[in-house]
Amino acid sequence: WHPEILDDASLISNGATALFRIDKCGNLIWFNNEQFFHHSVMLDQNKDIWASGTFKPDSNFVSQFKRSKDFMDDGIFKLDVETGKILFQKSIIELLFQNNILNSQDIFDENIDPIHVNDIEPIKKDGPYWKKDDLFISIRNQSAIILYRPSTNKILKYIKGPFFMQHDVDVISDKEISIFNNNNSLDDKNKFSEILIYNFESNSYKKKFNESLIANNFKTT
Repeated sequence: WHPEILDDASLISNGATALFRIDKCGNLIWFNNEQFFHHSVMLDQNKDIWASGTFKPDSNFVSQFKRSKDFMDDGIFKLDVETGKILFQKSIIELLFQNNILNSQDIFDENIDPIHVNDIEPIKKDGPYWKKDDLFISIRNQSAIILYRPSTNKILKYIKGPFFMQHDVDVISDKEISIFNNNNSLDDKNKFSEILIYNFESNSYKKKFNESLIANNFKTT
């Protein structure tokens, strides 16, 4: 799933369980199953790994709440590329509470997978709206994008836009990001998937390749 190939042709990936690195001949370099890793594997400018995953057991913060035994406490994890050891980890639910975006326990009653991190985009150089080492995080089941600064534990921007169950986030200029909008609302089967460009300067959106996506009946589940 989402393999990341390094300059030496070694490969980092996960099987929606453990994270691992193999060399170019397929020999195992390291294996980490401390957490339930899934979705994206990305490298930052320091060649550290950022991976999404689910805490097992739940993080200390989430464990204090009453919740289903199947509840998924999704978070982000930074790992050393040479050893696979976890250098930093953060529950997204804890992060949202600490930044006053969540202030109710309702999230623990809604469903077992309220967050669902599906992409982490490390920012590799400073810009007018972010700094190197900041992260864009896509949380699908909140239909939201987070601009997060790990060094201060601050959410700089919480983006809830005209998208639903989005996925990939990419920095495409010093003031713009692209967002893949799955746009797969169950109550509107006529919607097509979209590529949205969000501009931080104008706080506005535009669509890219929309005519082609519609012409090719492009939809995602």
